Amino acid sequence: MRIARFSRGDTVSFGVIDGDPAQPASLSVTAIAGHPFAPFQLAGEPAPLSDVRLLAPVLPSKVVGVGKNYADHAREMGGEAPPEPPIFLKPSTSVAGPRDAIVLPPGHGEVHHEAELAVVIGRLCREVPRERAADVILGYTCANDVTDRDLQKKDGQWARAKGFDTFCPLGPWIETDVTPEDDRAITCTVNGETRQDGRTSDLLTGVADLVALVSAAFTLLPGDVILTGTPAGVGPIVPGDDVVVSIEGIGTLSSRVVARD
Repeated sequence: MRIARFSRGDTVSFGVIDGDPAQPASLSVTAIAGHPFAPFQLAGEPAPLSDVRLLAPVLPSKVVGVGKNYADHAREMGGEAPPEPPIFLKPSTSVAGPRDAIVLPPGHGEVHHEAELAVVIGRLCREVPRERAADVILGYTCANDVTDRDLQKKDGQWARAKGFDTFCPLGPWIETDVTPEDDRAITCTVNGETRQDGRTSDLLTGVADLVALVSAAFTLLPGDVILTGTPAGVGPIVPGDDVVVSIEGIGTLSSRVVARD
């Protein structure tokens, strides 16, 4: 099942997407009553997806990031991956939706894209054993962990470099028909040029272990997001760029880069 959050006029709803993503004209959305974190029913008639605006699929209380979780990315950043990946937080205000702009703030440094598989938590949980990780996951979506490299180096910690408004695009929807063990291709293109081309099977710490690691530190709420790390190939983005993150069997997340005066 593909679950989206969308607006139509002044109304914001969750809904279920039907159709073939390879044929955009076939896609439709049917609103649900309530929210997707409990059993729900469809409400109303399907509408063409082209008639609505897709929003970030969730509004998390927190986004938990994971660093250096692909060996090739750790090496391109100048070192080997640590035994346990570093954990950081991105504020909820960094979240942006499909086709929303990535807005570079005044005085920004060199800003990079980072294509990532994002895990969406489906229920309140803490100290989850890896064997039960699938029980607390609603589904998966695409993410771009946008990062100001100059600030990352200057600050020595990552909150500001990764926390600006719009520095966490998510979408286009949540795919629930995925397991923590699935192997998915993950790519990022900038203006049609492939920059990142990896597979989720190359994660050093897998999804189930990440849920266990993160939930040992934080109580996770429905809608919280765990970013699982990025493969090699990160690079600069500048105003005017079109950035596309795609994950096999999940979806495609498109963003345009702009500068804020």
